[in-house]
Amino acid sequence: MLRVPNRGSPDRARYDRAMAKLLLNLRNVLEDEIEDVRAMLDANGIAYYETQPSRWGISYGGIWLSRDSDLAEAKRLMADYQAARQTRVRAEYETARREGTAETFASVLREQPLRVLLTVLAILGLLALVALPVYLLRQ
Repeated sequence: MLRVPNRGSPDRARYDRAMAKLLLNLRNVLEDEIEDVRAMLDANGIAYYETQPSRWGISYGGIWLSRDSDLAEAKRLMADYQAARQTRVRAEYETARREGTAETFASVLREQPLRVLLTVLAILGLLALVALPVYLLRQ
């Protein structure tokens, strides 16, 4: 429980150390990884809850541990999980690259030419905006 001291109290800035701890910020995390983390926490009996992303993308949500005492174990499990996932994903990429099915710039250009064209035009437009003050100052 959060304890808020009186305004003039010297310990005003203190907080309750039993507050939930963030285990995983969900920004740029794939859905299958989130499901794996949920399953890992459930399998090991670690109590957690999730916060949802904000409406305007300011916060991307997260997975929070309910009990402080689970933090060390959860971090250890996450480190093991991430090492195993890294090995697995790299092996999958190498297999796809050997078989010629890995995504490359040429494959994206073939499948989505309009997207690539618009991206290149946006980059050129931004470069022009950056160069414009230099050009105007030389006149």
